[in-house]
Amino acid sequence: MHEESSRKIAARLREGVLGPMKQWFTGKDEIIDLLGLCLVGGENLFILGPPGTAKSALVRELGLRIHGRTFEYLLTRFTEPNELFGPFDIRKLREGVLETNTEGMLPEASIVFLDELLNANSAILNSVLTVLNERVLRRGREVIDLPLLTVVGASNHLPEEEALQALFDRFLLRVRSDNVPDEHLAEVLAAGWEMAAKESEQRPSPVSADEIRRLQKALPSVSLLPALNAFVAMVRRLRTSGIPISDRRAVKLQRLIAASALLCGRGEANISDLWVLRYIWDTEEQQELLRSVVDDVIAEPAKERDSHPLARNQGLPDPELLASEIEAVTSTLKGTETGDPQRAIARDRLILLAARSQWIRNAEQRAFVHAKLEAAWMLAGDPEEAA
Repeated sequence: MHEESSRKIAARLREGVLGPMKQWFTGKDEIIDLLGLCLVGGENLFILGPPGTAKSALVRELGLRIHGRTFEYLLTRFTEPNELFGPFDIRKLREGVLETNTEGMLPEASIVFLDELLNANSAILNSVLTVLNERVLRRGREVIDLPLLTVVGASNHLPEEEALQALFDRFLLRVRSDNVPDEHLAEVLAAGWEMAAKESEQRPSPVSADEIRRLQKALPSVSLLPALNAFVAMVRRLRTSGIPISDRRAVKLQRLIAASALLCGRGEANISDLWVLRYIWDTEEQQELLRSVVDDVIAEPAKERDSHPLARNQGLPDPELLASEIEAVTSTLKGTETGDPQRAIARDRLILLAARSQWIRNAEQRAFVHAKLEAAWMLAGDPEEAA
């Protein structure tokens, strides 16, 4: 596909789908932009948050606006494969043929939303992993190619079991969804009332599911060279800071960097597109550490007009998350001795967190975080840093 046509499709997605959604869903710009990114990049998004924070509504609205089929399901510990993928065709079964009747089920969907994802049981886990990894469904000898654009998973907690960690790992990006602040409650109520009135209306579709597939196929035409050295350096720095990034995840992240460039109307990536690495956390506490590293690199490039909106969203630190991460580093320091490589990693994390803590606006919260930093530096054996 010609580069110009891919940029036009991306512009229609940005202006005709994501833009109107931001007007309807107050305080959800970040999630909407990430949904758009994963849609173009062909990757999966995990949303962490309590019930009632518009997770399923956002996914459903996105599907309506690209006129794609959406499949959503609430997983329980007892969910069976048939509930997701469809039952075996009884007529074919009598003939000794195992063939799935997929009508109206996950295998026919463009967008899939799996609520309470981490309730997945062993009966469906392997099939779901194959769907997430390869976009195919394997049941016995049957292999079904899926028209999936993206899968969105949601839960109100993070995985604790090893098997579920493997499932969580297949969602390349992670984001929180919380209730909006009280000062925006009136806007939420007004938008919700308007949405309810228009629930049955057909949505305008400036870009179709098939055009999104064309965008995904256009990703290899985006040049990553202008951002490649900075990307390699950032992955190394994050690994040194204790954030595990496998080679597989690093390779897949390149698709999202290219997708960011396309959504900004560019045929080549730049350093500002590395904003996507803010959302690769495994624990909530890592969010502040990631933001410290990423924002340090992209701060200046993000000021350019053609950078992604989320690149420009530098955001203020969350004092609670900073404090939790510092406590985790302190715990590491207590369990190590001088010369242990883990101490060097812990020190690097403290340097990054200390820089981030300077931006806490509330003086009392800033003092609280700085006290924790001081105690951690004393354990690290660096009284000058503590001072």
